[in-house]
Amino acid sequence: MKNYKIAVVNGDGIGNEIVPVAFDVLVEVAKKHNFTVSSERFDYGAKYYLEHGDFVEADGLDKLKKFDAILFGAVGLPAVDDRLPFKMFTNKVRTAFNQYVNYRPVKLLEGIDSPLRNKSQKDIDFVIIRENNEGEFVQNGRWMYPEESYGFATDTSLFTRAGIERIAHFSFKLAQKRNKNLINVTKSNTLIYTLGYWDKVIDEVSLQYPDVNYRKMYIDAASANFVLRPEIFDVVLTTNMLGDILSDLGGAIMGSLGYGGSGNINPEGDYPSMFEPIHGSAPDIAGKGIANPIGQINSVSILLDHIGEAEASKDVFKAINQVTTKGILTPDVGGKYTTQEVAKAVIDHL
Repeated sequence: MKNYKIAVVNGDGIGNEIVPVAFDVLVEVAKKHNFTVSSERFDYGAKYYLEHGDFVEADGLDKLKKFDAILFGAVGLPAVDDRLPFKMFTNKVRTAFNQYVNYRPVKLLEGIDSPLRNKSQKDIDFVIIRENNEGEFVQNGRWMYPEESYGFATDTSLFTRAGIERIAHFSFKLAQKRNKNLINVTKSNTLIYTLGYWDKVIDEVSLQYPDVNYRKMYIDAASANFVLRPEIFDVVLTTNMLGDILSDLGGAIMGSLGYGGSGNINPEGDYPSMFEPIHGSAPDIAGKGIANPIGQINSVSILLDHIGEAEASKDVFKAINQVTTKGILTPDVGGKYTTQEVAKAVIDHL
């Protein structure tokens, strides 16, 4: 019987509530599909930083590297500078483990009304592929003389041919498995060098996939069309920052950021991939037992698909939809159920 080793990082805030119940779902679906999961928990995050001066212990990445996948909640606390979680944990893991694909499906769940009038599950069903290691978030910048009248700040984006090509190939191959439709969301009419180069390389890669309908769309038009015509999207390929913004808009048209899961993926499997909900640590509701676990459980479904357990992945997603259809929801989306009750309902439907 195959066993998968999972590193569990609850993080901060509601991560300590939603990650454990999502892992319970993972254990149960493993039983059904005749494999096992073993885990080790790591208390990394903002709380760890307050106690130790870093978000991860010195050899933390070496420890995480030994696992098949990482199930992660969210990091951040009010007492910690909100610029640090990305720099000292999330981006650190993504770059060290070459997780260059950020995979964020946007699919309306059954029984959930989208904020978009007259849009149904068949209309809201696409995947945002965000380049995850380069672009605008490389933090290649500085402040100079910040308190002076002549002070200035810089942030320099970084786009490489190799980085663009690999995310493009991943996206076109995904489109071939879906509906053969890929839209490159860009802003090359104003960022004429960096995103002009991004477009040039993706255009070249597109020639290798003649069966995929490929086109470009500027970020402002894409934002409008997410709301007005979500049905035109299948695979959305975009940059690190643009993808970060569009992902939240995608969660919003699903009805809540609390529904969205994601994967930070190393497609080659040289390193473990990390799976997390798209929302934050929400310390204001932590400890109340009302956090929405569906995004975290959705991330378990993505994790399972990535490690090759496709049928188990489908089962988890089907169980989520059976639960939402019955209105078993947490208070943030108009329900009356607790975190534990929603997760138990998913397990029962497995």
